Amino acid sequence: MAYDETGRNAPVETSSGVPAAVLENVFDDPSHGEPGRDRIAVHVVWEFLLLLGLVAVTWLLWREDADALRGNALKTLLVDVAGLGLLTLAAGLSLRAAAVNLAIGPVALAAALHFAEQGDRGVREALLPALVVAAVGGLALALAVVVLHVPGWAASLAGAAGVIVYIERRTTPVVVQGGYDPRRTALYLFVGFAAVAVLGGLFGAIKPVRRLVGRFRPVDDPARRRGAVAATVTALALIASTILAVLGGVLIAANGDGPVAPATGLDWSVLALGAVMLGGTSAYGRRGGIFGTLLAVCTVEVFLAWAVAQDWTFSRWAVGGATLGAGLLVTRLVETFGRPRPAAPNAVPGGPAGPGGDGAISTGWALTPPPDPADAWPSVLPVRSTDTVDSWESPRWESEPRRWDAGDR
Repeated sequence: MAYDETGRNAPVETSSGVPAAVLENVFDDPSHGEPGRDRIAVHVVWEFLLLLGLVAVTWLLWREDADALRGNALKTLLVDVAGLGLLTLAAGLSLRAAAVNLAIGPVALAAALHFAEQGDRGVREALLPALVVAAVGGLALALAVVVLHVPGWAASLAGAAGVIVYIERRTTPVVVQGGYDPRRTALYLFVGFAAVAVLGGLFGAIKPVRRLVGRFRPVDDPARRRGAVAATVTALALIASTILAVLGGVLIAANGDGPVAPATGLDWSVLALGAVMLGGTSAYGRRGGIFGTLLAVCTVEVFLAWAVAQDWTFSRWAVGGATLGAGLLVTRLVETFGRPRPAAPNAVPGGPAGPGGDGAISTGWALTPPPDPADAWPSVLPVRSTDTVDSWESPRWESEPRRWDAGDR
Protein backbone atom coordinates (compact mmCIF):
# COMPACT_ATOMS: atom_id res chain seq x y z
CA MET A 1 0.00 0.00 0.00
CA ALA A 2 1.45 3.37 -0.98
CA TYR A 3 1.04 6.52 1.03
CA ASP A 4 0.55 9.94 -0.46
CA GLU A 5 3.37 12.00 1.09
CA THR A 6 2.94 15.73 0.84
CA GLY A 7 5.86 17.48 -0.82
CA ARG A 8 7.46 14.34 -2.27
CA ASN A 9 7.94 16.07 -5.61
CA ALA A 10 8.52 19.56 -4.18
CA PRO A 11 11.89 21.33 -4.45
CA VAL A 12 14.46 20.25 -1.93
CA GLU A 13 14.48 22.30 1.27
CA THR A 14 17.12 22.62 3.94
CA SER A 15 16.58 22.31 7.66
CA SER A 16 15.53 25.95 7.78
CA GLY A 17 12.58 25.27 5.49
CA VAL A 18 13.91 27.52 2.73
CA PRO A 19 14.28 26.08 -0.79
CA ALA A 20 17.83 25.22 -1.81
CA ALA A 21 17.54 27.44 -4.90
CA VAL A 22 17.03 30.44 -2.63
CA LEU A 23 19.87 29.43 -0.33
CA GLU A 24 22.25 29.15 -3.28
CA ASN A 25 21.85 32.86 -3.94
CA VAL A 26 21.88 34.24 -0.41
CA PHE A 27 23.97 31.85 1.70
CA ASP A 28 27.75 31.74 1.80
CA ASP A 29 27.31 28.01 2.33
CA PRO A 30 24.12 26.90 0.52
CA SER A 31 23.82 23.67 2.52
CA HIS A 32 24.01 25.12 5.98
CA GLY A 33 25.44 28.65 6.44
CA GLU A 34 23.77 31.68 7.89
CA PRO A 35 21.28 33.64 5.78
CA GLY A 36 22.90 36.67 4.20
CA ARG A 37 26.37 37.64 3.04
CA ASP A 38 29.49 38.26 5.10
CA ARG A 39 30.00 41.90 6.05
CA ILE A 40 33.24 43.61 5.04
CA ALA A 41 32.89 46.78 7.13
CA VAL A 42 34.72 45.27 10.11
CA HIS A 43 37.77 44.61 7.90
CA VAL A 44 37.73 48.17 6.55
CA VAL A 45 37.68 49.64 10.06
CA TRP A 46 40.37 47.30 11.36
CA GLU A 47 42.67 47.86 8.38
CA PHE A 48 42.36 51.61 8.90
CA LEU A 49 43.50 51.12 12.50
CA LEU A 50 46.39 48.96 11.28
CA LEU A 51 47.40 51.73 8.88
CA LEU A 52 47.44 54.20 11.76
CA GLY A 53 49.60 51.79 13.77
CA LEU A 54 52.03 51.38 10.87
CA VAL A 55 52.33 55.15 10.46
CA ALA A 56 52.95 55.55 14.19
CA VAL A 57 55.69 52.90 14.45
CA THR A 58 57.33 54.17 11.24
CA TRP A 59 57.45 57.67 12.71
CA LEU A 60 59.02 56.26 15.87
CA LEU A 61 61.67 54.46 13.81
CA TRP A 62 62.39 57.58 11.75
CA ARG A 63 62.72 59.70 14.89
CA GLU A 64 65.06 57.18 16.51
CA ASP A 65 67.15 56.27 13.45
CA ALA A 66 66.34 58.00 10.18
CA ASP A 67 69.10 56.08 8.40
CA ALA A 68 67.08 52.87 8.88
CA LEU A 69 64.70 54.18 6.21
CA ARG A 70 67.38 55.06 3.67
CA GLY A 71 69.80 53.27 1.37
CA ASN A 72 70.88 49.72 2.09
CA ALA A 73 69.10 49.68 5.46
CA LEU A 74 65.81 50.36 3.72
CA LYS A 75 66.52 47.64 1.16
CA THR A 76 67.25 45.17 3.94
CA LEU A 77 63.99 46.13 5.62
CA LEU A 78 62.05 45.62 2.38
CA VAL A 79 63.55 42.16 1.89
CA ASP A 80 62.71 41.29 5.49
CA VAL A 81 59.12 42.33 4.81
CA ALA A 82 59.04 40.18 1.67
CA GLY A 83 60.54 37.17 3.47
CA LEU A 84 58.12 37.29 6.39
CA GLY A 85 55.38 38.21 3.92
CA LEU A 86 55.84 34.98 1.98
CA LEU A 87 55.55 32.99 5.20
CA THR A 88 52.46 35.01 6.12
CA LEU A 89 50.92 34.34 2.71
CA ALA A 90 51.58 30.65 3.24
CA ALA A 91 49.88 30.76 6.64
CA GLY A 92 47.03 32.89 5.32
CA LEU A 93 46.31 30.65 2.34
CA SER A 94 46.09 27.53 4.46
CA LEU A 95 44.13 29.39 7.13
CA ARG A 96 41.57 30.70 4.63
CA ALA A 97 41.17 27.09 3.47
CA ALA A 98 40.41 26.10 7.12
CA ALA A 99 43.45 23.77 7.28
CA VAL A 100 46.25 25.79 8.85
CA ASN A 101 49.75 24.61 7.99
CA LEU A 102 51.94 24.80 11.10
CA ALA A 103 54.90 23.26 9.27
CA ILE A 104 55.70 26.44 7.31
CA GLY A 105 58.27 27.60 9.89
CA PRO A 106 60.30 24.37 9.98
CA VAL A 107 60.03 24.14 6.19
CA ALA A 108 61.34 27.70 5.81
CA LEU A 109 64.25 27.03 8.16
CA ALA A 110 65.11 23.76 6.38
CA ALA A 111 65.06 25.62 3.05
CA ALA A 112 67.31 28.32 4.53
CA LEU A 113 69.82 25.72 5.69
CA HIS A 114 69.70 23.98 2.32
CA PHE A 115 70.26 27.23 0.47
CA ALA A 116 73.10 28.17 2.82
CA GLU A 117 74.83 24.88 1.99
CA GLN A 118 74.11 24.77 -1.73
CA GLY A 119 74.00 28.45 -2.63
CA ASP A 120 77.44 28.37 -4.22
CA ARG A 121 76.04 26.13 -6.97
CA GLY A 122 73.71 28.93 -8.08
CA VAL A 123 70.27 30.10 -7.09
CA ARG A 124 68.47 27.94 -9.65
CA GLU A 125 70.40 24.78 -8.85
CA ALA A 126 69.88 25.25 -5.14
CA LEU A 127 66.24 26.32 -5.33
CA LEU A 128 64.72 23.81 -7.76
CA PRO A 129 65.38 20.66 -5.65
CA ALA A 130 63.98 22.42 -2.60
CA LEU A 131 60.81 23.37 -4.50
CA VAL A 132 60.34 19.80 -5.73
CA VAL A 133 60.74 18.39 -2.23
CA ALA A 134 58.33 21.04 -0.92
CA ALA A 135 55.70 20.14 -3.53
CA VAL A 136 55.99 16.42 -2.70
CA GLY A 137 55.87 17.11 1.03
CA GLY A 138 52.90 19.42 0.61
CA LEU A 139 51.11 16.76 -1.41
CA ALA A 140 51.73 14.17 1.31
CA LEU A 141 50.39 16.60 3.91
CA ALA A 142 47.37 17.39 1.75
CA LEU A 143 46.53 13.72 1.27
CA ALA A 144 46.73 13.14 5.00
CA VAL A 145 44.37 16.03 5.67
CA VAL A 146 41.77 15.47 2.95
CA VAL A 147 41.79 11.66 2.73
CA LEU A 148 41.75 11.01 6.46
CA HIS A 149 39.80 14.24 6.99
CA VAL A 150 41.80 15.27 10.04
CA PRO A 151 42.53 18.82 11.30
CA GLY A 152 45.24 20.58 9.35
CA TRP A 153 47.04 21.75 12.47
CA ALA A 154 47.48 18.17 13.72
CA ALA A 155 48.68 16.75 10.40
CA SER A 156 51.01 19.68 9.73
CA LEU A 157 52.43 19.43 13.25
CA ALA A 158 53.33 15.82 12.53
CA GLY A 159 54.94 16.93 9.28
CA ALA A 160 56.81 19.67 11.15
CA ALA A 161 58.26 17.02 13.47
CA GLY A 162 59.68 15.20 10.46
CA VAL A 163 61.23 18.39 9.09
CA ILE A 164 62.75 19.19 12.48
CA VAL A 165 64.45 15.79 12.44
CA TYR A 166 66.09 16.84 9.14
CA ILE A 167 67.14 20.16 10.68
CA GLU A 168 68.63 18.55 13.81
CA ARG A 169 71.13 16.62 11.71
CA ARG A 170 73.15 19.84 11.77
CA THR A 171 74.73 20.78 15.05
CA THR A 172 76.41 24.05 14.08
CA PRO A 173 75.27 27.16 12.20
CA VAL A 174 75.77 27.12 8.44
CA VAL A 175 77.33 30.09 6.66
CA VAL A 176 75.46 31.14 3.53
CA GLN A 177 77.39 30.16 0.41
CA GLY A 178 77.22 31.93 -2.93
CA GLY A 179 76.87 35.55 -3.90
CA TYR A 180 73.11 35.98 -4.22
CA ASP A 181 72.07 39.30 -2.68
CA PRO A 182 68.30 39.90 -2.66
CA ARG A 183 68.83 43.54 -1.67
CA ARG A 184 69.62 44.32 -5.31
CA THR A 185 65.99 43.56 -6.17
CA ALA A 186 64.48 44.60 -2.82
CA LEU A 187 61.87 46.91 -4.32
CA TYR A 188 60.68 44.28 -6.81
CA LEU A 189 60.43 41.64 -4.09
CA PHE A 190 58.41 43.97 -1.86
CA VAL A 191 56.09 45.05 -4.67
CA GLY A 192 55.59 41.42 -5.70
CA PHE A 193 54.62 40.41 -2.17
CA ALA A 194 52.33 43.43 -1.82
CA ALA A 195 50.61 42.71 -5.13
CA VAL A 196 49.99 39.05 -4.29
CA ALA A 197 48.69 39.93 -0.82
CA VAL A 198 46.30 42.64 -2.02
CA LEU A 199 45.06 40.73 -5.08
CA GLY A 200 44.52 37.64 -2.95
CA GLY A 201 42.48 39.71 -0.51
CA LEU A 202 40.43 41.23 -3.33
CA PHE A 203 39.64 37.84 -4.84
CA GLY A 204 38.90 36.47 -1.38
CA ALA A 205 36.31 39.21 -0.88
CA ILE A 206 34.27 37.88 -3.82
CA LYS A 207 31.53 35.64 -2.44
CA PRO A 208 31.95 32.64 -4.80
CA VAL A 209 35.74 32.65 -4.39
CA ARG A 210 35.55 33.04 -0.62
CA ARG A 211 32.98 30.27 -0.41
CA LEU A 212 35.08 28.01 -2.64
CA VAL A 213 38.35 28.55 -0.78
CA GLY A 214 36.75 28.21 2.65
CA ARG A 215 34.55 25.26 1.79
CA PHE A 216 36.58 22.98 4.07
CA ARG A 217 35.45 25.02 7.08
CA PRO A 218 33.13 22.83 9.21
CA VAL A 219 29.55 23.96 9.62
CA ASP A 220 28.14 21.28 11.91
CA ASP A 221 30.12 18.14 12.79
CA PRO A 222 33.86 18.88 12.24
CA ALA A 223 34.50 15.22 11.37
CA ARG A 224 31.97 15.23 8.53
CA ARG A 225 33.51 15.35 5.06
CA ARG A 226 32.84 18.48 3.03
CA GLY A 227 32.97 16.95 -0.44
CA ALA A 228 35.45 16.46 -3.26
CA VAL A 229 35.58 20.15 -4.22
CA ALA A 230 36.51 21.19 -0.70
CA ALA A 231 39.15 18.45 -0.53
CA THR A 232 40.71 19.52 -3.84
CA VAL A 233 40.88 23.21 -2.96
CA THR A 234 42.32 22.47 0.48
CA ALA A 235 44.96 20.16 -0.99
CA LEU A 236 46.07 22.84 -3.44
CA ALA A 237 46.22 25.40 -0.64
CA LEU A 238 48.46 23.16 1.48
CA ILE A 239 50.81 22.46 -1.43
CA ALA A 240 51.03 26.15 -2.33
CA SER A 241 51.64 27.15 1.30
CA THR A 242 54.55 24.71 1.56
CA ILE A 243 56.14 26.11 -1.62
CA LEU A 244 55.70 29.69 -0.40
CA ALA A 245 57.41 28.71 2.86
CA VAL A 246 60.48 27.51 0.92
CA LEU A 247 60.71 30.80 -1.00
CA GLY A 248 60.38 32.77 2.22
CA GLY A 249 63.12 30.73 3.89
CA VAL A 250 65.51 31.36 1.01
CA LEU A 251 64.96 35.12 1.25
CA ILE A 252 65.47 35.08 5.02
CA ALA A 253 68.75 33.18 4.66
CA ALA A 254 70.10 35.32 1.83
CA ASN A 255 69.19 38.56 3.58
CA GLY A 256 70.75 37.62 6.91
CA ASP A 257 74.00 39.06 8.17
CA GLY A 258 75.24 35.86 9.81
CA PRO A 259 75.06 32.09 9.47
CA VAL A 260 71.80 30.15 9.61
CA ALA A 261 71.46 28.44 13.00
CA PRO A 262 69.63 25.10 13.32
CA ALA A 263 66.45 25.34 15.41
CA THR A 264 62.89 24.02 15.38
CA GLY A 265 61.55 26.82 13.21
CA LEU A 266 58.20 26.77 14.98
CA ASP A 267 58.79 30.34 16.15
CA TRP A 268 58.52 31.39 12.50
CA SER A 269 55.20 29.53 12.28
CA VAL A 270 53.87 31.37 15.32
CA LEU A 271 55.02 34.74 13.99
CA ALA A 272 53.57 34.18 10.51
CA LEU A 273 50.30 32.85 11.87
CA GLY A 274 50.04 35.75 14.30
CA ALA A 275 50.71 38.27 11.52
CA VAL A 276 48.03 36.90 9.24
CA MET A 277 45.46 36.77 12.04
CA LEU A 278 46.44 40.28 13.11
CA GLY A 279 45.70 41.33 9.53
CA GLY A 280 42.09 40.16 9.86
CA THR A 281 42.05 36.55 8.65
CA SER A 282 39.79 34.45 10.85
CA ALA A 283 41.28 31.53 12.74
CA TYR A 284 38.23 29.53 11.66
CA GLY A 285 38.94 30.07 7.98
CA ARG A 286 37.09 31.66 5.05
CA ARG A 287 36.83 35.23 6.30
CA GLY A 288 39.61 37.75 5.74
CA GLY A 289 40.40 41.30 4.71
CA ILE A 290 42.08 42.91 1.71
CA PHE A 291 45.03 45.04 2.87
CA GLY A 292 45.30 43.52 6.33
CA THR A 293 48.08 41.02 5.60
CA LEU A 294 50.30 43.64 3.97
CA LEU A 295 49.75 46.16 6.76
CA ALA A 296 50.30 43.60 9.54
CA VAL A 297 53.57 42.30 8.09
CA CYS A 298 54.90 45.82 7.55
CA THR A 299 53.93 46.80 11.09
CA VAL A 300 55.68 43.79 12.63
CA GLU A 301 58.90 44.29 10.66
CA VAL A 302 59.06 48.03 11.27
CA PHE A 303 58.49 47.40 14.97
CA LEU A 304 61.38 44.92 15.02
CA ALA A 305 63.60 47.47 13.26
CA TRP A 306 62.60 50.10 15.82
CA ALA A 307 63.40 47.67 18.64
CA VAL A 308 66.88 47.15 17.18
CA ALA A 309 67.33 50.93 16.98
CA GLN A 310 66.36 51.12 20.66
CA ASP A 311 68.90 48.39 21.53
CA TRP A 312 66.09 46.16 22.70
CA THR A 313 66.30 42.41 22.28
CA PHE A 314 63.09 40.47 21.70
CA SER A 315 62.82 36.76 21.20
CA ARG A 316 60.96 35.75 18.07
CA TRP A 317 58.81 33.59 20.34
CA ALA A 318 57.82 36.66 22.36
CA VAL A 319 56.95 38.76 19.34
CA GLY A 320 55.11 35.87 17.70
CA GLY A 321 53.19 35.04 20.87
CA ALA A 322 52.11 38.66 21.40
CA THR A 323 51.10 38.97 17.74
CA LEU A 324 49.18 35.72 17.88
CA GLY A 325 47.38 36.79 21.05
CA ALA A 326 46.30 40.03 19.39
CA GLY A 327 45.27 38.03 16.33
CA LEU A 328 42.94 35.92 18.43
CA LEU A 329 41.14 39.07 19.57
CA VAL A 330 40.88 40.20 15.95
CA THR A 331 39.39 36.81 15.04
CA ARG A 332 36.69 37.33 17.64
CA LEU A 333 35.90 40.75 16.17
CA VAL A 334 35.82 39.39 12.62
CA GLU A 335 33.55 36.49 13.50
CA THR A 336 31.23 38.71 15.57
CA PHE A 337 30.85 41.68 13.24
CA GLY A 338 31.67 39.98 9.93
CA ARG A 339 28.92 37.39 9.97
CA PRO A 340 25.63 38.08 8.13
CA ARG A 341 23.09 40.31 9.81
CA PRO A 342 20.38 38.41 11.72
CA ALA A 343 17.20 38.04 9.71
CA ALA A 344 13.68 38.83 10.91
CA PRO A 345 11.82 35.93 12.57
CA ASN A 346 9.57 35.20 9.59
CA ALA A 347 11.67 36.79 6.86
CA VAL A 348 12.65 34.65 3.90
CA PRO A 349 16.37 35.11 3.06
CA GLY A 350 16.69 37.45 0.15
CA GLY A 351 13.08 38.61 0.40
CA PRO A 352 11.10 41.13 2.41
CA ALA A 353 10.73 40.66 6.11
CA GLY A 354 7.50 39.10 7.22
CA PRO A 355 5.36 39.98 10.21
CA GLY A 356 6.31 38.91 13.68
CA GLY A 357 5.11 35.58 14.92
CA ASP A 358 6.21 32.02 15.47
CA GLY A 359 9.39 31.12 13.61
CA ALA A 360 10.56 27.82 12.23
CA ILE A 361 10.96 25.09 14.82
CA SER A 362 13.75 22.57 14.98
CA THR A 363 12.10 19.98 12.77
CA GLY A 364 11.90 22.35 9.82
CA TRP A 365 8.16 22.93 10.03
CA ALA A 366 6.99 26.52 10.25
CA LEU A 367 3.97 27.89 12.08
CA THR A 368 2.34 30.31 9.65
CA PRO A 369 -0.77 32.39 10.13
CA PRO A 370 -3.98 31.23 8.37
CA PRO A 371 -4.32 32.54 4.85
CA ASP A 372 -7.68 34.20 5.48
CA PRO A 373 -9.17 35.90 8.55
CA ALA A 374 -11.53 33.88 10.71
CA ASP A 375 -14.63 35.82 9.68
CA ALA A 376 -14.13 34.81 6.04
CA TRP A 377 -15.07 31.21 6.75
CA PRO A 378 -18.61 30.24 5.60
CA SER A 379 -21.26 30.16 8.30
CA VAL A 380 -22.57 26.83 9.49
CA LEU A 381 -26.18 28.03 9.15
CA PRO A 382 -27.54 28.88 5.72
CA VAL A 383 -27.54 32.56 4.90
CA ARG A 384 -30.87 34.07 4.23
CA SER A 385 -31.29 35.21 0.67
CA THR A 386 -33.05 38.48 0.01
CA ASP A 387 -34.47 37.13 -3.27
CA THR A 388 -36.35 34.26 -1.63
CA VAL A 389 -39.84 34.90 -0.35
CA ASP A 390 -40.81 33.17 2.83
CA SER A 391 -43.94 31.13 2.24
CA TRP A 392 -45.22 31.79 5.77
CA GLU A 393 -45.21 35.54 5.15
CA SER A 394 -46.87 35.38 1.74
CA PRO A 395 -49.90 37.69 1.43
CA ARG A 396 -51.96 34.95 -0.25
CA TRP A 397 -52.77 33.44 3.13
CA GLU A 398 -54.71 36.56 4.02
CA SER A 399 -56.24 37.41 0.62
CA GLU A 400 -57.78 33.97 -0.08
CA PRO A 401 -61.07 32.99 1.65
CA ARG A 402 -60.86 30.72 4.57
CA ARG A 403 -62.51 27.36 3.97
CA TRP A 404 -63.31 26.81 7.57
CA ASP A 405 -65.44 30.05 7.84
CA ALA A 406 -68.85 29.65 9.45
CA GLY A 407 -70.65 30.86 6.31
CA ASP A 408 -69.54 27.76 4.45
CA ARG A 409 -70.84 25.28 6.87
